[in-house]
Amino acid sequence: MKKKTIVILIILIFVAIAIGAIIVKNSNKNNCMQDGIQKIKMSEVTRSVFYAPQYVAINNGYFKDCGIEIELTTGQGADAVMTSVLSGESQIGFAGPEASIYVYNEGKEDYTQVFAQLTKRDGSFLVSKEKNDNFNWSDLKGKTVIPGRKGGVPYMTLEYVIKQKGLNPKTDLKLDDSIKFDLMASAFTSGTADYVTLFEPTASNIQKLGKGYIVASVGKEAGEIPYTAYFAKKSYIQNNEKMIQEFTNAIYNNVCGAKVDLIARLGKSTIKVNELLDLKVGDIITLDTKVDGDIELDVSEARSFKCRPGLIKNKNGVVITDSVKKGV
Repeated sequence: MKKKTIVILIILIFVAIAIGAIIVKNSNKNNCMQDGIQKIKMSEVTRSVFYAPQYVAINNGYFKDCGIEIELTTGQGADAVMTSVLSGESQIGFAGPEASIYVYNEGKEDYTQVFAQLTKRDGSFLVSKEKNDNFNWSDLKGKTVIPGRKGGVPYMTLEYVIKQKGLNPKTDLKLDDSIKFDLMASAFTSGTADYVTLFEPTASNIQKLGKGYIVASVGKEAGEIPYTAYFAKKSYIQNNEKMIQEFTNAIYNNVCGAKVDLIARLGKSTIKVNELLDLKVGDIITLDTKVDGDIELDVSEARSFKCRPGLIKNKNGVVITDSVKKGV
């Protein structure tokens, strides 16, 4: 019989927090005014844990509580999302606000208008072809980076960070914007580019496969910006003002009152399955970390912190000491 091992994750504490992407008021069904159910087709720019509040609202029935049934599709890029909205295939789009600006500048009579914002930071991570535990932004000099579509928020955010770090994005490195959004990961792993910007869980998946390594958070370096927003054609908003308000209420009033688990991990140990089955009260499991040192604090699957356990106002808890990149 083959020996099997199992990783024991020692859970220190579970606490609940409100999702911090947006600021909200108390949530209840009385916030919703719409009678009956209105079906809405919505196209999102990509599928990512970065947009967890949206998925919580759909899966927990918050939209239906407000009389809205969402049919969600993934456009894989802001251009595809905008095309879907302008053609009438989708009523609501979810992408960077710059997409609506470009449509307005084209002079379209029935242009799109942004009516709500979900995220206020860039959720992408810079992934390197080579492992680099001491990454510095100056390492990009002379390298090729896949940043997404030129003119898109991810591209502009990365360009801003590069400038802030003292590099010239036009002369010090090459930003290859020829790769479509949904092909960026595969182009990076199979091509010659040195770096790429990717959302989660794609970034961590590539790292798990050993085909890339997360070296920096673009959002952490860029700070707060209007990043991803909801928009619809002007005519649609004018003809469906009540529904648009209910759509916004479903996220702002309900989702941010939702709770997620924080898991502080004391450490881990590997034992055989038969040893696990024989565990009894009083047995000691050796961990790979010191209890009096920093431990990891996971927030769902999206990000984590370093923290230190202790007593806080006579209650067991943890103090956040630093933020870390998930998967590094």
